[in-house]
Amino acid sequence: MKIKTKQLDFDNVKSLPKPEHKNPLKPNFFISSVIRLASIPDLKATNFTYTQERMDLVKNKPCLILMNHSSFIDLKIASKIFYPKPYGIVCTSDGFIGKRQLMRMIGCIPTQKFVSDFTLIEDIKYMLNENKTSVLMYPEASYSFDGTATALPRKMGVLFKKLKVPVVTVITKGAFARDPLYNMLQLRKVNVTAHVKCLFTPEEIKEKSTAELDEMLDKEFSFDNFKWQKENKIEINEPLRANGLHRILYKCPECSEEGKTEGKGTKLICNHCLKEWELTPLGELKADGFDSKFTHIPDWYMWERECVKDELISEKYSLETDVKIGMMVDYKAIYMVGEGHLSHNGDGFTLTGCDGKLNYTQNPLANYGLYSDYFWYEIGDVICIGNKDALYYCFPQDNTPVAKTRIAAEELYKLARKNKRKKK
Repeated sequence: MKIKTKQLDFDNVKSLPKPEHKNPLKPNFFISSVIRLASIPDLKATNFTYTQERMDLVKNKPCLILMNHSSFIDLKIASKIFYPKPYGIVCTSDGFIGKRQLMRMIGCIPTQKFVSDFTLIEDIKYMLNENKTSVLMYPEASYSFDGTATALPRKMGVLFKKLKVPVVTVITKGAFARDPLYNMLQLRKVNVTAHVKCLFTPEEIKEKSTAELDEMLDKEFSFDNFKWQKENKIEINEPLRANGLHRILYKCPECSEEGKTEGKGTKLICNHCLKEWELTPLGELKADGFDSKFTHIPDWYMWERECVKDELISEKYSLETDVKIGMMVDYKAIYMVGEGHLSHNGDGFTLTGCDGKLNYTQNPLANYGLYSDYFWYEIGDVICIGNKDALYYCFPQDNTPVAKTRIAAEELYKLARKNKRKKK
């Protein structure tokens, strides 16, 4: 999938008018039916099935649907489960580029990932109360990198209490294993299932505290796809299963070098110390001729997180990379405005470029997470920062591991919040 881009000078992009906010539309039934029909081949190929729990408590009421985010098939799964029940979809604003009216007719509600968006709550309320339509939301905001749950925004319970509608969860199994983000959109033969559950009724939301609601939601979004694969003996035999694995396992635990690992075929190799692992059909890492520190991919990824945390605490963490810069200020195109330099350290992000015209800073408390992605719309690995006025899509021109930057942004936010509380 590609996205519309346009070369334009930075000053011209800054002067473009901002798009007018529009209330979300109730989904067009004909288009929803087309999407449902288009979903059939993939769902049939994965032998998709689902189970339900407490859904009799929802009946025909509009509800908030929270779904874990594993791969593009998630949207097709939702169509199968809820059709013909109408529902809007909270989606990333760049999905509206070049097709705003179509996305509105589908019932999509645009939002900027990991950017404070106060209109989003009002749009959700409008869809629920005025359009009498459910809303599907991916609270993780981004696809899982390592097959475990991505950090959820805090105080989701506050949102539940404001909306006063049933909350339904959809948790999938197999969707990640079929199409993990690191694997460059190369599909594997895996069956996919989902469990649909009414997590809270309005009455239950009213009687519970915000902390209790958040705790129950966190428990529901606690999963490990690689562990599930092993325990259920799900074999993935495709010879491409390790392609791109270095995107998440970017640091070698044997020699501690970064950016030297390479996932190709069924192997992960460190080109510095020449250690080699096989990604087995059951999703484990099997070391070739040595005792590896890790056999479980999420354990390796967690170790990388601890390393980043240590770098931040000791003030040794730093990212410096030259980037090509795309900007989003409206729904017409991603405007490629030139080249620049992206820095990230304990003080947050600094992006400079466009012949000195661009100088954007973002402090650690601006966002609890980071929008980073692999091979974004077939352009390249991306780190996205910005605010309500503009989003800056930064494409590193070296082998910068965007996964590390995402980890660093998450951990830096936690440290900054902790330090802020200490000062009070």
